Amino acid sequence: MFQNPKTSVLIFSILGLLLFTTSLQARQLRLDIDTLLVGVAGSEPFVYGEGQEVSGISVEIWEELAAKQGWNYYFKSYTTVDDALHSLEQGALDLVIGPISITSNRVENFRFSQPFYNSSLAIVSRSEKQGFWDKIKPFFSIKLLIAVFVFLFILAIVGTVLWLAERNHSKDQFPNDPIDGIGNGMWLAIVTMSTTGYGDKAPVTLTGRIIAGSWMIISIIFATSMVAGIASTLTLASLGKSPVSNIEQLVNKNVATISNSPSQTFLEEHYAKPVEVFTLEEAISKLRKKEVAAVVYDRPQLLFYLKNHGDEDLFMAKAEYYKQGYGFAFPLESNLVYEVNRALLELAEDQDTDEIIDRYLMRNE
Repeated sequence: MFQNPKTSVLIFSILGLLLFTTSLQARQLRLDIDTLLVGVAGSEPFVYGEGQEVSGISVEIWEELAAKQGWNYYFKSYTTVDDALHSLEQGALDLVIGPISITSNRVENFRFSQPFYNSSLAIVSRSEKQGFWDKIKPFFSIKLLIAVFVFLFILAIVGTVLWLAERNHSKDQFPNDPIDGIGNGMWLAIVTMSTTGYGDKAPVTLTGRIIAGSWMIISIIFATSMVAGIASTLTLASLGKSPVSNIEQLVNKNVATISNSPSQTFLEEHYAKPVEVFTLEEAISKLRKKEVAAVVYDRPQLLFYLKNHGDEDLFMAKAEYYKQGYGFAFPLESNLVYEVNRALLELAEDQDTDEIIDRYLMRNE
């Protein structure tokens, strides 16, 4: 095609250089200093503020990362993570930063960086102190009063049967007067059941002794069951005032959580009744008003709230569920992920990530 070999080499060299330059420019297109538009969404302590006046764990990690890479960027705030991800999917953003959970559903539509924080779901409930009335209230419950009534009715039956068997042979112990006779019979039944055995009353007839002996056996079972029932009543009453320690205690109970968060699905899977709210403050408010039994949400956000508000009447359970990582989200075709992951590794190796997180969260908690 070309008569001069040198001309051919020169032309092909120029074409190769152009192709390489075009490829390099395409790969770095989204790294252009004027093109990085960063969506910001999420809650404290990962995201604070709006517009360019934002801060928080996610924002500081991104700022350190971008400084290492020499990138310039522009923040755009969103009310919710879902809104930001929708804009990302529509091509309006280069990436989204914040406490974005990396889930199997989301990876179908987005690419994610490696996690910069490993989170989990936690439970916060009221830790109420029992007053004097709370401690004695179980003794006035309907169930306990019914049990006492049944006990007295049975004692009356036993006392009557003993009186009928003994009244003609032991009138000094069981007089003919029904009130005195049945009363003495009930007294004998009580001291027999309690194994006190004062000896002031005792059957003298064979029938009376058979009745008393049978009552001894029956009363052992009856007394044991009654004591166990009273203990159960007191225990359940005490549990009603105790903080929630695991998800099993929230079955069929109203539980506040942030709308469209992974915690909502988690509650439904464990047969709790999610009460959707838009902010953590609203969820805690419902908990204080006793409109819900607990609040279930991401552990770091709950820790941060308790740390800053000093709520001694709120308790966070040690149990952790739905462990998942927080990362940055990118479009499926984005070529930023590799550079971001490498920078995140460098930050982790230099302990910069831990230092940022420690400033916001008490790590020992």
